[in-house]
Amino acid sequence: MIVLGLDTCLNACSVAVLDGERVLAHRAEAMARGHQERLAPMVQAAMADAGLAFDRLARIGATVGPGSFTGLRVGVAFAKGLGSALGVPAAPVGVLEALAAEAEGLVAAAVDARRDQVYLQVFDGGHALMAPDVLPISTAAARLVELAQGRPLTLVGSGAALLSDVAPHARRLAPEGCDARKVAALAAARAPGPLKPLYLRAPDAKLPGGRTPE
Repeated sequence: MIVLGLDTCLNACSVAVLDGERVLAHRAEAMARGHQERLAPMVQAAMADAGLAFDRLARIGATVGPGSFTGLRVGVAFAKGLGSALGVPAAPVGVLEALAAEAEGLVAAAVDARRDQVYLQVFDGGHALMAPDVLPISTAAARLVELAQGRPLTLVGSGAALLSDVAPHARRLAPEGCDARKVAALAAARAPGPLKPLYLRAPDAKLPGGRTPE
């Protein structure tokens, strides 16, 4: 099955094309802004690298959050539009799940959510031990100690440094964003579903009148 994986939720834009377990193409660029301008050209370039026409795609996988409100909406909208145009089903992939796929064993995916908070989800052998959540750093640290119980641990994501005090010997990985190769692999292993942005808290930006963006 040919799968296109996309990630625009954090500080990178990543695109990959997989055929089963074989990576046909992968492109990634670190960026805090500009995902909207770069995503389509990167997808087109990745498909060219893979030597495939778009009608060969059987599924599209896209990260749906948590992360940058603007970035995740860019990826979700693009995946929905491309899937609709091609008649190809899409599958949502959580950012924390994709980050955790970078390591094996007991893995805590943590993203700096600002305001002294982190987005956190803990996995053991690929199985989630908790639902994704946004927590004060102190609460997240206590949750991590409770779930880890002294076992070897890998911390992945921009929030890893914020939790290192409670796991000083943990392996730490801090990628700029999710690896679209992992996104594509996760999407291929599950049934398609609606691409709904995963917002764990209200956005910082306010519209006139105090309303938050939808």
